[in-house]
Amino acid sequence: MPAITRRKTATALVGNVRIGSDAPVAVQSMTNTDTADVAGTIQQVAALHRAGSELVRVTVNNDDAAQAVPHIVEGLAKQGVHVPIVGDFHYNGHLLLKKYPACARALAKYRINPGNVSIGRKDDDNFRTMIDCAVENQKPVRIGVNWGSLDQSLLTRMMDENSRMAEPLDARDVTMEAMVVSALQSAKIAEESGLRHDQIILSAKVSGVRDLLDVYTMLASRCDYPLHLGLTEAGLGMKGIVASTAGLAPLLLAGIGDTIRVSLTPKPGGDRTEEVQVAQQILQSLSIRSFTPQVTACPGCGRTTSTYFQELAQQIQTYLRESMPTWRKKYPGVEELKLAVMGCVVNGPGESKHANIGISLPGTFEEPKAPVYVDGRLMTTLRGDHIVAEFTKILDEYVETRYGKAAELAGVQ
Repeated sequence: MPAITRRKTATALVGNVRIGSDAPVAVQSMTNTDTADVAGTIQQVAALHRAGSELVRVTVNNDDAAQAVPHIVEGLAKQGVHVPIVGDFHYNGHLLLKKYPACARALAKYRINPGNVSIGRKDDDNFRTMIDCAVENQKPVRIGVNWGSLDQSLLTRMMDENSRMAEPLDARDVTMEAMVVSALQSAKIAEESGLRHDQIILSAKVSGVRDLLDVYTMLASRCDYPLHLGLTEAGLGMKGIVASTAGLAPLLLAGIGDTIRVSLTPKPGGDRTEEVQVAQQILQSLSIRSFTPQVTACPGCGRTTSTYFQELAQQIQTYLRESMPTWRKKYPGVEELKLAVMGCVVNGPGESKHANIGISLPGTFEEPKAPVYVDGRLMTTLRGDHIVAEFTKILDEYVETRYGKAAELAGVQ
């Protein structure tokens, strides 16, 4: 498979995570707790990190939230969680960062929306104040433009200029250009205020897939800052997952994007870590990064009237996710393991042979046996009521044999 040529960028260091250029595309997420709820925020950040989030953003919107940040970082450290915490600021960030220097020091990065500070109004003082805090504390900054809160004075000026052209552009195209200009002008002001070039990350968030493709293609062609990708307000459930995948995949395959977030709307009381799993799956499906062993499973048809193979595929996928926190430490490379759980004889043996481990369950009216293939060869045939337990045992033994040896050679304890 041909390698993806990543766009050459500066490399920003966010806590212990490198963003940009040849660094792996990083997965990040955001809490939805009240940041002032220290215990609740610690719990959610830790869960997101365990799920694979490499950066976690928290809202810093008032005095209580700003005061809570150092305690959150300290509490996470006591649990052995050292994920970089990013502060999300709007409107009053210049006041909070100056009033609470401990917050400014504890955060690994500041996210600033130029449309929600003083950019484009009477002066740039509030934006510059936040940049001064970043410079003082040597923190990187993400300048995050969002079309829902775009600098209106800039947009109005560009719309007026466009209306006077002989052949005016579509209003949508002017908006896309205004987002790029806002990001680049804000980055220029930040550098003029003392922030290093390699301490700046840019984003241009929109909620439409075609808009996302266009604005990031434009932005990538006009700067070498690392870029944070993601649809803003991607949506709920299937819509959010499909839209995020459709938007991120073409950009990532074109080498654009250094860190991503999938902004899913969780169901009431839903699992916030779903957005991390979806982001990982996008990267893994594109063969950009590997996070967890993959299970290939057929969709089922009239040959598979039993749901047994679906239940087995689900059980194996769950078993893999539950095992990965331990496996990741003990067995380097295990995230690249591939399994196949197939429901009948049509494609079952073939797919099983392409996987590291594959099982082909009996379809309707087929002989009640389940051949298991290991590295392309038939290893055994399972029968009876204990197929799941026996297949799981084969999986454990394979992981120990193949990746345990790699761990010994690498000196992993």
